[in-house]
Amino acid sequence: MRISGFFFPLALSFLLATADAHARAYSALVAEVESERVLYQEQPHEIRHPASLTKMMTLYMVFDALARRKITLNDQLWASRHCTSRPPSKLGLKVGEGLSVEQGILALVTQSANDAASAIAEGLAGSEDSFADIMTRKARQLGMRNTVFRNASGLPDPEQVTTAWDMWRLGKALIKDFPQYYRYFSTRYFDFRGRSYDNHNHLMERYYGLDGIKTGFINSSGFNLVASARRDGHRLIGVVFGGPSARKRDDHMAELLDDGFAQLDGRPAREYLVTLEAFSPAASMLRRPEETRSALLERYPAAEELLDRRSRAPRDVKSQQQQWQIRLGDFPHEEGAELQLYKVRRYAPGTFRQARINIRSRRSGGRVLYTAYLSGMSRNTAEQTCTVLKRNGIDCALTPASG
Repeated sequence: MRISGFFFPLALSFLLATADAHARAYSALVAEVESERVLYQEQPHEIRHPASLTKMMTLYMVFDALARRKITLNDQLWASRHCTSRPPSKLGLKVGEGLSVEQGILALVTQSANDAASAIAEGLAGSEDSFADIMTRKARQLGMRNTVFRNASGLPDPEQVTTAWDMWRLGKALIKDFPQYYRYFSTRYFDFRGRSYDNHNHLMERYYGLDGIKTGFINSSGFNLVASARRDGHRLIGVVFGGPSARKRDDHMAELLDDGFAQLDGRPAREYLVTLEAFSPAASMLRRPEETRSALLERYPAAEELLDRRSRAPRDVKSQQQQWQIRLGDFPHEEGAELQLYKVRRYAPGTFRQARINIRSRRSGGRVLYTAYLSGMSRNTAEQTCTVLKRNGIDCALTPASG
């Protein structure tokens, strides 16, 4: 039986989306959830295309229906011809094939399945167009004033637009309004019809404290990500639009979150001259290619040393020097790896602040092991840190980051 009861006629005045002007444009925002303190922002109110970040709102509508007991996790959704015609990513549903509401949630969280998104939309509102109207109406209620939804999946539509601030508000709403369902965003994989689908949000595998939320990509927007992480009682939500690749987007998000947590710990904010193409503070003139060196230094005096360094050495020298990591042991439970990292913070606070913190899981002998790492440092720093840790009874080993 098809779920119904969510259709409301709406009269919306749509935003005029200038798709060509904003294709792959960069925007970013990091702010603390409780205080809404902004820790980093770059064009946070500029219009962007959400891509599969759209599915965050699709899931918000599902969670809202569950919380109001309009549906249950076991209710069935059915794939129409429209659903099956959606392009990848998808589950490959056939016309008339069913899946439960919970399977639909997991399909969106992990595989970002467009056919499942359409099945949810039709199940809740009768048609995807009607569901998109309801999504936009809900966006207004959540304070997302610059967002318009035209479908449930994020597939390309010039009128489907949002901003970094609006996506931040949606991320906060998911965490605050539905804590009982937010846990779905940390699902690592989903089994369906004999296949296993891994979560596209691979940053969860290597960023300590990160537990969601959603990735997205279409050609007109680049690689997008909304991510939330919690450390020392603080939760941050970060938003990045316009990544040139998934890896660079993830690395940039990790850098921004690290800097955000550092600011909450009382350290000064880093200076970023620009964007995702290169991450060092004086790395880029991409935003204003016509800007001269003198004009750039007038705006950012701290850039001089790094600009000089770039003129003397190949661009990848620094990255090669920083490709060392410290392995801190395997643990049968994630809590053991977390405890080990807290010990490192006590004995090597300088390295802990500067290095990237990772907990990676792997299967070994039929069980899951969790390995704690500090990464992104020079060999000299890694060696000195490991010496200090061993003196304090913490076993550690140096390895190249690629090893």
